[in-house]
Amino acid sequence: MCGFCGIMQEHGPVHEELVVKMREKMLHRGPDEGSNFLNDRVGMGFRRLKIIDLFTGRQPMSNGDGSLWLIYNGEIYNYLSLREELIKKGHKFSSRSDSEVILHLYEDRGTECLQSLRGMFAFVLWDKKRQRLFGARDRFGIKPFYYLEGPGFLAFASEIKALAEHPFFPREVDEGALTDYLTFQYVPEPRTMFSGVYRLPPAHYFLKSPGKPLEIRRYWQMQFKPSPEPLNYFLEGIREKLREAIRLHLASDVPRGAFLSSGVDSAIIAALARELEPISTFSVGYAEEHFSELQEARETAAFLETDHHEYIITPQEFLQLLPRLVWHFDEPVADPAAISLYFVARMAREKITVVLSGEGADEVFAGYGIYREPFALAPLHNLPRPLRQSLHLLEKFLPRGMPGKNYLARSRRPLEERFLGNAYIFSPAEKKHISRLNINPSPFRVTDSLYRQVADLDEVTRMQYIDLNTWMPGDILMKADKMTMANSLELRVPYLDHCVFEFAATLPQEYKVHGKTTKRALREAFRDILPPAAINRPKRGFPVPTREWMKRPDFRRLFLDLLAGKGGDWFQRNNVKGLLKGHLEGKVEASRKLWALLIFLLWHEIYNLKGAAK
Repeated sequence: MCGFCGIMQEHGPVHEELVVKMREKMLHRGPDEGSNFLNDRVGMGFRRLKIIDLFTGRQPMSNGDGSLWLIYNGEIYNYLSLREELIKKGHKFSSRSDSEVILHLYEDRGTECLQSLRGMFAFVLWDKKRQRLFGARDRFGIKPFYYLEGPGFLAFASEIKALAEHPFFPREVDEGALTDYLTFQYVPEPRTMFSGVYRLPPAHYFLKSPGKPLEIRRYWQMQFKPSPEPLNYFLEGIREKLREAIRLHLASDVPRGAFLSSGVDSAIIAALARELEPISTFSVGYAEEHFSELQEARETAAFLETDHHEYIITPQEFLQLLPRLVWHFDEPVADPAAISLYFVARMAREKITVVLSGEGADEVFAGYGIYREPFALAPLHNLPRPLRQSLHLLEKFLPRGMPGKNYLARSRRPLEERFLGNAYIFSPAEKKHISRLNINPSPFRVTDSLYRQVADLDEVTRMQYIDLNTWMPGDILMKADKMTMANSLELRVPYLDHCVFEFAATLPQEYKVHGKTTKRALREAFRDILPPAAINRPKRGFPVPTREWMKRPDFRRLFLDLLAGKGGDWFQRNNVKGLLKGHLEGKVEASRKLWALLIFLLWHEIYNLKGAAK
């Protein structure tokens, strides 16, 4: 796990001082080593966190004749089998690292090398003979990849803060990104909140030669192909695929462990890792016990006999560290669970360098409660048309907030007009009320093309597809990477092994959501190795007591001070104050909305951006 950066310039050499400044902004991603490669028009910088091959895996790394140079962040879990295959073909290796496998695989297969890589990765390779850069990002977007194009240059990095060292970095808010953020609580791919800065999308690669435009191409497409096989077939397959993934994900030359919450996803990961070796597990909670998962995690850890560690987060500590965490994020992500993740990663780093975590299970195996909605709405959908029309008329006369009104409203809209993913913070009308944005496009423009790609599938699978392409890379994997790397901790996500996904994608709907049970097949597959409470417990997802904390005087002062600054120019300040007042008086529950605004305002100040045009 590391951080990389680089520049290609059309005219004149790349200055090493700039590469070093970019590189050192990511010291936390790689505290063990830092080095550069410069070749006239191309400069590369690298910070290394040593995980595999602690002595000879230095980057930037070249092949035997120095015609290829690589900077790479991630882990290739099948690198040993690929290495053996390449050695048989005559390739000679000078290290034991997975990085060198990418170099030789590119020599052997060119850009087709991506099809053979099993893991999480973002990398850039300079091909001196072809005079081109080749860069890629893993299938699900586990590892970050940002780029900035300007007059005569392309700059790229693992984090935006490295790009911010470039003299042409734009310190302006992307207005379209902000309107999406207010809907989703993150900025959907490929945009970022910085105007002109983009992410390389998951499952894509790029090619760039001097004097030619940047080419971005897809190399893999997730596909759902439900199969009519019996349940036992799927249970055996899930057990086999996940056990293999865990074994591969445990490969490292440094200590490793697992995060453990109250849920089934992390419990399965910890249990399967514990079958292979003694492990340490880590959990965090809050003094407000109804928000804490510590007791449940403690019980699972005792059952599995892990070396368990836990930490209680106070609101004072939370507030004190919030600016640092927002800086690490690069751009606003208004998921309070990210803060919990930072604290559990900080604690884990005292003991280990690699941690396994349960991200991706809900998207791959259908674990979110919202995925039950198609079944909840089915009774209305199955009514005769005249009766449905009568109920829709009734909905119009029900007062706002009355139980049943939202249910009736959602029942009359097709899925592609009611489901945007796991977060929906401000509606278009609310955005118009609280912001000074000049644009207010439909948020469904983000998901429309995705829905068209899976138009023939059932509603649960279509919801998964939306989340896999939006919520997961934009929120789940973003916070997983940034909060762990802030602590120089490598996080691995076995549920997002693409071989696990490709098997799970054959599950029929009834083996994903059944009655009130989500992730049905996953739960059943491991019922025999976990206590019943861990298997059956509903998802909580790192709950954070922001509802109460937003009412504290210190949080309120911070919010109002930030609102008065340049970031507040983007909003109708009096209307935002009215939202805060309503929350403080208990008239509305607006903690998620206020949290989204707070994070944006804090980010705006930390990165010293221009305010909205008057």
